[in-house]
Amino acid sequence: MDLKPRVIRSEDIYRTYWLYWHLLGLESKFFLNRCLDLMITVFVTIWYPIHLILGLFMDRSLGDVCKGLPITAACFFASFKFICFRIKLSEIKEIEILFKELDQRASSQEESEFFNQNTRREANFIWKSFIVAYGLSNISAIASVLFAGGHKLLYPAWFPYDVQASELIFWLSVTYQITGVSLAILQNLANDSYPPMTFCVVAGHVRLLAMRLSRIGRGPEETKYLTGKQLIESIEDHRKLMKIVELLRSTMNISQLGQFISSGVNISITLVNILFFADNNFAVTYYGVYFLSMVLELFPCCYYGTLISVEMNQLTYAIYSSNWMSMDRSYSRILLIFMQLTLAEVKIKAGGMIGIGMNAFFATVRLAYSFFTLAMSLR
Repeated sequence: MDLKPRVIRSEDIYRTYWLYWHLLGLESKFFLNRCLDLMITVFVTIWYPIHLILGLFMDRSLGDVCKGLPITAACFFASFKFICFRIKLSEIKEIEILFKELDQRASSQEESEFFNQNTRREANFIWKSFIVAYGLSNISAIASVLFAGGHKLLYPAWFPYDVQASELIFWLSVTYQITGVSLAILQNLANDSYPPMTFCVVAGHVRLLAMRLSRIGRGPEETKYLTGKQLIESIEDHRKLMKIVELLRSTMNISQLGQFISSGVNISITLVNILFFADNNFAVTYYGVYFLSMVLELFPCCYYGTLISVEMNQLTYAIYSSNWMSMDRSYSRILLIFMQLTLAEVKIKAGGMIGIGMNAFFATVRLAYSFFTLAMSLR
């Protein structure tokens, strides 16, 4: 008895992603949501990094500057990436439509099992990992203030009034910083979970296409007409995948460049803070969790960026593995042209310069280590 293949639904992977946007007041026509969006844009996206940057200029000691620099850079680039992705929301929705069309092409139990047991599971693990890492980072930052003693802000920052004027003013300022960084983290969840999740889904669909290509002409009752039709449909699937890649290049061109710069700066400065400026256990815990968050922020995107290239390179072999030898010359000519198309290297670059892959990840880590050694020499 043949089992009916499970339905592949890529859009289910993005439910939490779109929840982030709804919580931030976007993707809704309600008036209150638009008001919420306006308030978050003014007081978090724009003002929050500004008040941290101004706070850096007010700090007179190197220790205070190093303590404030990681979160300042993180909030600045979080706002920068959020604006970039917000501008590209229409392209993100277009990518999701193409995924839905590719989902309908999964015609075998093998394809369905692979996608649901591998691609979907890994994509869900990615966004859950970001929630855990960013949540722990926020909790440890708040704990470092609440249990450290004294009247210290969550982060060094500038306010247009005396923060220490009264208990009420101080705690209102701390509340603003806690609320602001929590919303900035929510923005960062939308920023940072989308690239690796989408790369994972793209790589999964490329693998499904390779499965379909290798089966062409091998069915017991397949005619030459049906085999030719399957080849044309596979060529159309490849065209859709390349369209997704082009859209991703446009969507992530500037935002991921900011990601690499932010990660390099944050990883190096966080190491310096752990070694020289963490004055209590809560501070050490916070910087340790923050360091892991910065690594997690970059690694999945680079890993799945490389995986896309690897899976794309396997398409040529999958085409050759099909039963093409019994077909006529016109079919073989189309097959040969298709194989030539799949030989082109597929890379998504940040800023049009940095290929999003493991080479870029290791280069960023080496750059961070160089900054760290420079800080050690200037100690």
